[in-house]
Amino acid sequence: RHFNENTRVQVPAAIHLCRLGYTYIDHIDSADYDSSTNILINEFKSSILRLNPDLTEQEADLRVNDIIQSAKNDDLGREFYNKISSTSGVRFIDFENPDNNVWHCTTEFACENPDTHDTFRPDITCFVNGLPLAFIEVKKPNNHEGMLAERERINARLRNKAFRSFLNITQLMIFSNNQEYDSENVVPVQGAFYAAISKDCAFLNVFREKNSYTGILRESGYVDILKDDIQKQILTHRNCIPIRLSPEYRTNLSPLTPTNRIITSMLSRRRFLFILRYAFAYVEKTVELSDGTKVEKLEKHIMRYQQLFATFALRQKLSAGVKGGVIWHTQGSGKTAFAYYNVKSLTDFYAKHDTIAKFFFIVDRIDLLEQSVAEFAARGLIPHTVQSRSELMDKIKDNQSH
Repeated sequence: RHFNENTRVQVPAAIHLCRLGYTYIDHIDSADYDSSTNILINEFKSSILRLNPDLTEQEADLRVNDIIQSAKNDDLGREFYNKISSTSGVRFIDFENPDNNVWHCTTEFACENPDTHDTFRPDITCFVNGLPLAFIEVKKPNNHEGMLAERERINARLRNKAFRSFLNITQLMIFSNNQEYDSENVVPVQGAFYAAISKDCAFLNVFREKNSYTGILRESGYVDILKDDIQKQILTHRNCIPIRLSPEYRTNLSPLTPTNRIITSMLSRRRFLFILRYAFAYVEKTVELSDGTKVEKLEKHIMRYQQLFATFALRQKLSAGVKGGVIWHTQGSGKTAFAYYNVKSLTDFYAKHDTIAKFFFIVDRIDLLEQSVAEFAARGLIPHTVQSRSELMDKIKDNQSH
């Protein structure tokens, strides 16, 4: 009688996050966070001062207020994301050194609009330097309708303007009923999924880890056995101390459950930093409505897992001195999006080697050229086109950055 979705999935997931280096918070004082965004104000300010030692306290306060205001824009969080993902100017996150950031998680932390009194409580919220950048929603295995019902719930929240500032800050959403993906449906309805935010409908992606979980856990600093007081803290906070000695609870603590696997793959500290820095794109689209009217629509995209591992492979091969290679794509698999993501990733990669990178996209058809230019432009990347082979060779020989 003690078991439900929280004790079966939520509590073990929170404990797994702590094993990955997060610190669990069982109480957040009203004076410690901004109720319009759920940013942990004191933690965020102290992180700004730590990462930017030349800033004064007053300047740090201004940065905190600026971030809070940017989260309230009706821009799908684009300004907020551009600020926190930047590596120049004032830094809010250290993307190279996980230990130079502060990692917290908590459960049932309410997102509440004081004007409308609309409220939702993510099962688990994950903070980086006081910023609530990810949340996890869990269901018990074999729940009715699988994750379809959960998708409808999150879509209702995405459409509710009362939650806009909270969702603008949220970079990653994970949904799981702690089951393996079902093979009976073209689109799985059981399993662990991830998504970026939207203004209307979340696209739930599957995640299939390519690397060894043993290796990821080792690199993440995973601690297999938590101190008793940490487990007790979480169990007490969730009011479920009696489950501690049960076999079912111990089974659900395994790092290899579907929920804990996707947490390792996407929220282990170094992996999450990489995803935050390189795995998102804002895409401007022209959409035709049913009455024929055309409107501009902004979408936020996140890398598919195949694109993420191809990005890792590119960096690994280049680090090993490989000069060329092929990435095999199928039709509609996201070649242009992959190229966009890797302009950013490889620019930073080469910058560490004191090299200014230039990227050339060579196509074999005019229509493909026009399509590629439009797709890059929709993501904010404007390529320069050339009209001849000689002009291309001149561009290649030119050692100036453009």
